[in-house]
Amino acid sequence: MDKNTYDVVIVGGGIMGSSTAYFLMSNDARLKVAVVEMDPTYTRASSALSMANTRIQFSLKQNIQISQYAFEFLERFEDKMVVGEDKPNIAYRREGNLFLVDESGRSTAREALDLQKNLGCKVEWWSLEKIKQRYPLYDLSGLAGGTFGPEDGHLDAYAVLMGFKAKARSLGAEYINDEVIQLMSVGGRISGVKLASGEKLTSKFVVNCAGAWAAKVARTTGVELPVEPVKRQVFVLDPAVKPEGPLPLTFLPSGLYFRTETGNQILVGKSLEEDPVGFDFNWDDKRFTEVLWPELAAFVPAFDTLKLIRGWAGLYAVNTLDGNAILGEWPGLKGFFLANGFSGHGLQQGPAVGRYISELIIGTPPILDLSIFRPERILENKPLSEAGLV
Repeated sequence: MDKNTYDVVIVGGGIMGSSTAYFLMSNDARLKVAVVEMDPTYTRASSALSMANTRIQFSLKQNIQISQYAFEFLERFEDKMVVGEDKPNIAYRREGNLFLVDESGRSTAREALDLQKNLGCKVEWWSLEKIKQRYPLYDLSGLAGGTFGPEDGHLDAYAVLMGFKAKARSLGAEYINDEVIQLMSVGGRISGVKLASGEKLTSKFVVNCAGAWAAKVARTTGVELPVEPVKRQVFVLDPAVKPEGPLPLTFLPSGLYFRTETGNQILVGKSLEEDPVGFDFNWDDKRFTEVLWPELAAFVPAFDTLKLIRGWAGLYAVNTLDGNAILGEWPGLKGFFLANGFSGHGLQQGPAVGRYISELIIGTPPILDLSIFRPERILENKPLSEAGLV
């Protein structure tokens, strides 16, 4: 095989690309796999810039199943990703997710809870009395209760990414520091990629794992994806009054969310309709002081006095059709596979999606049927229904 000829070329070496590379190499060590990553420092990688949350609380069966596998996989992650004497430390903390609801959201939350329980998930309905007992700092005025997932939590996203990458490389995957500027095809079949350096990589399979850059990559071969890079911001706070013990990732009906971080600091964020589309990584303290702080202080009055320590901005790869993943082979272009549009859930969906895409390419029956996310729905304009996406 020519040095620039591969069995599979993966565009993007973030959580999705590295997970896919890991599962491909685990399933067949003879494969020649190239992962093309334009930012080897991962300073703009969406997973590394996220709140690194993992949760079971979805309302679509397949998203719940994806999370169930993630929980199982992440529990064993550190042992599975050992390379030589190097063992990752992903700081996996299962401190829970609390989704608060008002009266208008109660029935939807109950339906999702029933589905989660039917699938064997540990999720509980909490009354206002129980929430107040556990988290006395919260002002629960106007709320009806909430659902609590005790096994939900958070982790070190960068450590997970580096763990997948190191293991994939140890199994034989080749990481190339370059940018894919053109997808190449011949007669309705993908044939490889052209890089910014001028090199060409030949392959019968190309996987688009480019995250927020997914639509830009796909467009080079005439494929239009409804995926936009949307800026989201996270702020780090030092409140004058410290909570007694960790606070779960708490979601308000308005979309505001926050949790405790190491050192009794608070992380807070909120997705807003006016969040800008584009590749902008600047964070704005006015976003916190003028928009988020008043709402946070109304819900946690003790947080009316605090210090804004820092903030950061990252990108959601938002699927504007329905907010869910786009997975599988693009119709009309054989060998071109998509793992795109995760809309903020890519980190926790990485293990299941990497396994699924590798199964499709190798040709083994998928352990978890994720065909509901097939790309055909984009062309058919048939969005999936999923309540409570954050």
